[in-house]
Amino acid sequence: MFRSFFPKPQLFLLTAFIWALACILFWYLVAAEWSEPLGVANLLGVEDRAVWLYQFVISCYAIFALTWLRFAPHEWGQWSVFGTVAIIFVTWFQVQIDVSINDWYGDFYNIVQSALNEPGSITPSEYYASIATFLKLAMIAITVHVLTNFGVKHYVFRWRTAMNNHYMEIWDKVRHIEGASQRIQEDCMRFAELMERIGKRTVDAMMTLVAFLPLLWVLSDNIPEIPIIGELPKALVWIAVIWSLFGTGLLALVGIRLPGLEFRNQRVEAAYRKELVLGEDDAARAQPPTWRELFQHVRKNYFRLYFNYMYFDVFRYGYLQFGVMVPMLAMGPSIIAGSLTFGLWRQILNAFDRVESSIQFLVHSWTSIVELMSIYKRLRAFEAAIAGDEQAAIEFEAGGMTRPAGE
Repeated sequence: MFRSFFPKPQLFLLTAFIWALACILFWYLVAAEWSEPLGVANLLGVEDRAVWLYQFVISCYAIFALTWLRFAPHEWGQWSVFGTVAIIFVTWFQVQIDVSINDWYGDFYNIVQSALNEPGSITPSEYYASIATFLKLAMIAITVHVLTNFGVKHYVFRWRTAMNNHYMEIWDKVRHIEGASQRIQEDCMRFAELMERIGKRTVDAMMTLVAFLPLLWVLSDNIPEIPIIGELPKALVWIAVIWSLFGTGLLALVGIRLPGLEFRNQRVEAAYRKELVLGEDDAARAQPPTWRELFQHVRKNYFRLYFNYMYFDVFRYGYLQFGVMVPMLAMGPSIIAGSLTFGLWRQILNAFDRVESSIQFLVHSWTSIVELMSIYKRLRAFEAAIAGDEQAAIEFEAGGMTRPAGE
């Protein structure tokens, strides 16, 4: 799955994480205080720190990508290495736009508050200029989002192509394995679709957390006191982190059986489908005793899934619904005391929501992750069967699946 597309995938992903963490720490601890070295900011007449940040990030990504392509060449290296780096950078850029929009919220809602409290305190040009600023940011965000989605789809299809080519190159070896055609066509297709969906969300969640956590850290100074506990420095940051981790752990525990049930569901469905396909050419197959038994396995497993998803959804939706009120409760004393402006309240609420949603990535994507885990297990078992691993016997269990001759 991974070796076909990435150079030394475990090392690649590990070094990508370590390099990203090192660059983030280096920026906040050291590089952020440096002056922009190329003088581009002066030529454009923009903020020095913003231009230097973009130069720093591009340099970090370029060093990482070029190093990997130089020392670990791979057939799909340009797509896997440069594609990964490009997706991460563009996602980071999208998050920076979100930060700018969050800053806009503060200014705009303060303008609205001033206008409502004191009629005539702002001019029409100020009001409409603020709206025009938002429209500019929104158009940039939409354009980048559309282009990113287009690029990610191509990136993931190249990944599927690499997997497909890898398996088909050894087709004579794998064609005797039960369900080989399904694994190569359907499972690779679904793996690619889910990686497109979940992978983009994962990177977005990480970039959002990196951008909005420091912002919430600063904004938390405006909330010196919270209910029950009283005074607590950086209270909103701690509440967002603790509440999100609590929900993630809770739902992971409640949904612990779902990946296994999804995995078994694919097996019983495959057994039933295979019997029907064989029945198209052989009148002795797909007879009532056989298909009834196979479909009973399908029915039983689906009913187990429905029951497990039922109580999982009770916890998930209950947690998410109550979570809407958590920042409102935390800001209660400051709101009652009137120490927040409308714009500042909106900025804090938005920053809290972005941090919370980033940490709650598993909560919001659990259903898709469960499906991806089941497909991953199936492909891993398929690869184990290719390698002749006896543990791959799971490939031939349940509902009419039998070992091929010679196995």
